[in-house]
Amino acid sequence: MQSRLFLPLTVALLVCSPWALGQDNGPPAKVPPDNETKAKITERILQLTKQVSDLKSKQGLRDPFLSDVEVFLKAAQWADDSQDYYTPDAGKWAIDLLERGLMRAGMVQQNLQQLFPSGWYTENGQPIIRGYRSRVDDSVQPFVVTFPKDYGKDPNVKWRLDIVLHGRNKDSSELKFLHDHLANSEPSDLPYVLLEVYGRGNNGYRWAGETDIWEALDSFKAVDKYFRRADLIDNRRVVLRGFSMGGAGTWHMGLHFPDTWSVIGPGAGFTETHGYVKDLPEKLPPYIERCLRIYDAVDYADNAADVPIVAYAGADDPQLQAALNIEAKLKKSDLKMTLLKAPGLKHAFPPAWQEKAEAEYAKYASPGKGRKEYPERVWFTTYTMKYALCDWVEILGMDEHYHRATVDAKRNSDGFTIKTTNVRALKLTLPPNERDPQKILIGDEVIAKPIPTANGYIICLEQQGGKWVSVLQQKIVTDRLRKMQKVSPVQGPIDDAFTDSFLCVRGTGVPWNPAIQKYADADLDRFATEWARYYRGRLQFKNDVEVNETDIVSKNLILFGDPGSNTLIAQVLDGLPLRWTKQSIVFDGKTYDAASHVPVMIYPSPINLNRYVVLNSGHTFHAADFLGTNALLYPRLGDYAILKSTPTATDPLANEVIAAGLFDDFWKLPGK
Repeated sequence: MQSRLFLPLTVALLVCSPWALGQDNGPPAKVPPDNETKAKITERILQLTKQVSDLKSKQGLRDPFLSDVEVFLKAAQWADDSQDYYTPDAGKWAIDLLERGLMRAGMVQQNLQQLFPSGWYTENGQPIIRGYRSRVDDSVQPFVVTFPKDYGKDPNVKWRLDIVLHGRNKDSSELKFLHDHLANSEPSDLPYVLLEVYGRGNNGYRWAGETDIWEALDSFKAVDKYFRRADLIDNRRVVLRGFSMGGAGTWHMGLHFPDTWSVIGPGAGFTETHGYVKDLPEKLPPYIERCLRIYDAVDYADNAADVPIVAYAGADDPQLQAALNIEAKLKKSDLKMTLLKAPGLKHAFPPAWQEKAEAEYAKYASPGKGRKEYPERVWFTTYTMKYALCDWVEILGMDEHYHRATVDAKRNSDGFTIKTTNVRALKLTLPPNERDPQKILIGDEVIAKPIPTANGYIICLEQQGGKWVSVLQQKIVTDRLRKMQKVSPVQGPIDDAFTDSFLCVRGTGVPWNPAIQKYADADLDRFATEWARYYRGRLQFKNDVEVNETDIVSKNLILFGDPGSNTLIAQVLDGLPLRWTKQSIVFDGKTYDAASHVPVMIYPSPINLNRYVVLNSGHTFHAADFLGTNALLYPRLGDYAILKSTPTATDPLANEVIAAGLFDDFWKLPGK
């Protein structure tokens, strides 16, 4: 097999694109199709809609097979609904996708009795359009898989997997994403499996865009397992790479999840908010400054101890600064990375330099190499329980969120030597077949007896009275139930609620204050519009009287209104740290007029502590931020806020932030 780097289309499209620098990020002018093309699009949409409906209702077809047909319908229908046609040929693209969807639906119909012995799933050497149904909002999202020509021919050969994150695209849509890959479908001598994710458009792979990467990967693996090809992927040789916005995504996903990749290859991008966002105030409110530590990859630079970095940028590219930020941090910790700088180049990643990057990736991801199954040392840094796991170390509790927490753990012949900062509980997973008592040097010496679990033997440690002691995992779990704590996946801030399955709940009762209800309704409408446009899905809605036990157990509940209009707010109110009557809102010892103030909050659900409730808020950043640089997609309100509604004729959502902040690690107001 010829060993050369395959240039994914999502990377190739970025070369020398001016908008990749975060300039003029609004969509281009639309080019509506002619009447004949419009009519044909409408006809094909109706045909494929019926086919999908019949496959689902009459044939009982389920995902992933159903979503692999429906992904074509979604791409064309959404483009038509929003008139996302930005080139003269875009209407023809929609027709082509719809006809491909009809053809795939026909293939499904023929193969139903054979349980899909082949079909498009096992085609090698060309891009395969795939789709999955997201648990976040039940939307169908696309991704593309390309297998090497020889994939699966020898069951003893394991293959490297490359996950590639695309760059920002002003006319981004499912229609363009799928069309561009189909247009680039010439056979390739690809030396690895290539998985290209859509990431829900232009969001820098933040929030639900981050979830998209994992869901696409999970869907890919589930189908490969169904066709008994799961063992063909070498999970120790997974490469994450991308350029521009994809580079920013690679920086943050690579350093937040360092135990997943054999090597990461960020090209350009950004690694910090301050210094990258133009005209940003030097100091934001303290609760916002702390929330920047969720996604600022530079704060996680020391996780290069756990994953090799091969970074690239043009020497004249302003986005070279992303790598220089990380490099400067690593020098302070005596850590290194590889940085390829292309002389005389600005924002471009030409094939010659991709070849050089591939040669560096191969040092860590070629056959016989890759991640160690059980590394001797884990040196892990985090700032939030959202990112709390690396290899055999898991942080179970922090002293203070958004401050640096570290675990430096070394495996010895008879136990572990561990140093920690800002950590109050942690879990160690032992090597396979290891079950003897372990000597743990963590300040004092602790002798711990391993505990059997379904995933092997573990040891849990907790600080008690200033000393580390060995405890049962069940004790830590029970303590969490007795005393709420910020733990994964319930640690805030407000925007975190929209990274997993959530349900927006509207009230059906009589509002206490019509003006505040008007604000809540307008905020929900804005959230629905922005979610569809920028996260490519439809919000899931229910009225308060329709919410059932399954919703409570499986979803974050996003509640709009007040205790008069929304019975769910009334039900959970006594479990939230505020008092709310028709006349007043009492929060943090202060009283606010309920006729003009809105409480906004995220909190562990009083009716299911493993999920959130959110009051009166979607994302806390909005359209102007999405249209700017992706670095603007940071939290604006922390865990809570009291807003004074100041509506105008043109802006019903105008407000003044009266109070805002972050709860401590036990979901209490600081100092309480």
